[in-house]
Amino acid sequence: MPLTAAHEAADTPVISRPRNPTLKDVARLAGVSVATASKALNGRDNVHPETRQRVVDIANRISFTPNTLAQSLIAGQTGTVGLLTHDLEGRFSIPILMGAEDAFGSGKMSVFLCDARGDAIREQYHLQALLGRRVDGLIVVGSRTEPRPSLGALPVPVVYAYAPSDDPQDCSLVPDNVSAGRLAVEHLVATGRTRIAHIGGDPGYDAAVSRDEGIRAALHAAGLPLVGGDTLFGNWSEQWGRAAAQRLLDQEPGLDALICGSDQIARGALDTLHERGIAVPEQVAIASFDNWEILVTGARPQLTSIDMSFETLGRIAAERLTRAIEGQRTHGVELLPCRLTVRGSTVLGA
Repeated sequence: MPLTAAHEAADTPVISRPRNPTLKDVARLAGVSVATASKALNGRDNVHPETRQRVVDIANRISFTPNTLAQSLIAGQTGTVGLLTHDLEGRFSIPILMGAEDAFGSGKMSVFLCDARGDAIREQYHLQALLGRRVDGLIVVGSRTEPRPSLGALPVPVVYAYAPSDDPQDCSLVPDNVSAGRLAVEHLVATGRTRIAHIGGDPGYDAAVSRDEGIRAALHAAGLPLVGGDTLFGNWSEQWGRAAAQRLLDQEPGLDALICGSDQIARGALDTLHERGIAVPEQVAIASFDNWEILVTGARPQLTSIDMSFETLGRIAAERLTRAIEGQRTHGVELLPCRLTVRGSTVLGA
């Protein structure tokens, strides 16, 4: 006769799993109250050193592990932040994330990365998901440096990185593209260049316009004209760099330096110079922006480029957010300096 389900259940041995040690166990073995054990393990001052050491020793002996989630919720924090990006390729968000994680690492803060893919609806979905996870704060990374709509009043602090918020009460961090343009000119002038032209990127981008502003200001300060009179604006491609360099060389054969609005543009301009047998940097120097390693180090010669210091931007964003979580909020747009990386396209043998 077959066994019934009840018989099967009754005949099946029950395997009891050892439970994890609790704070009550620590307190009982140490001969103190649960409150005193908690204070000892959390480093509170009002516990006698001998008592603290006894509690710690007991906790280690029985392998007691505090429930960090419960502790965080009691403290009103979860030890997590969200990084919400619109940078589809990770060109900006990945180094910013790396910088932020480096800064958060010492504070044992974890980062949730969400890609909104340039979609406002998707951004709201990710935003609600992150808030549902009770993150302690948010870093919002844009794909371009134009102001973006503020997320408004949220229950947690927000820091905007790369793309500033349009609300001056928010905290925003942006690379200083005007100073980056000045930096490129000052470097070329220091190497003896006096006939400098500029091949810009898409003028619909604030970065392209701001870099041109800095270039013109630095040339004016040096008493030099912009070769060609006007900046040639186009797009961010190598194809545009090749075409613009051809036009400039036909019109201004005496130029001795090109500033290119991005590393992609510079790679295209470098192709044109090579095709015409023009030595770089001996006859014409090239400087660019972004310092995208795969492009600048793959060029021959390697490209001198202005680094937007994205990892530094991420680190500072994390520091600002940490302060805001602690109640020390900052407001407004903060411009962060960029860094010149000199290579063989402007200095022989660099």
